[in-house]
Amino acid sequence: MKNNNIQSKTLFHVLADEERLRIVRLLAASRKEACLCELVDSLLEPADKLSSQLIILRQASLLLPDTDRQWVYYRLALKPSYLEMLYETILTLPDPDQVYKTDLTRFYERTRLRDLGGRCRVGILTDNLKENTN
Repeated sequence: MKNNNIQSKTLFHVLADEERLRIVRLLAASRKEACLCELVDSLLEPADKLSSQLIILRQASLLLPDTDRQWVYYRLALKPSYLEMLYETILTLPDPDQVYKTDLTRFYERTRLRDLGGRCRVGILTDNLKENTN
C-alpha cells in the first residue's frame, strides 16, 4: 500500500468527482467489499469508466484491493483513523435525488448473487453494460 500520509488537497480533489464519491459512499454505507462487476451493476456505469475511478481511489490510498482468482475486490482503507470519520461524514451528505440510496439498494440486490464464500462469480449482469468489459 502507498504511504498512509494522504494530503488533504489530494483527498478532497479525488472525492470531488461524483462517480468516485458514489463508490466511496456505497462502500461506506454497505460496509462491504465490492468487485468491479458489482459496482457496474449497482452504479449503472460502464466498467471502463469505473475502473479508471477505482485506480484513482487506490492511488489516493482510499481503497485497498484484494485479488481472488480473476476478481479484484475493493474495500475502504481505514487507516489513518481520520478516514473513518471522513466516511461517516460522507454518509451524512444530502441525497435529494436518492442516487446514493438507489445505488445501495441495487448493491444489496446484486450481492445476494455471491457464492457461499461471499464472492462474486457471475460477472456483469446489466445487458447494456456487458460489452464494455472486453
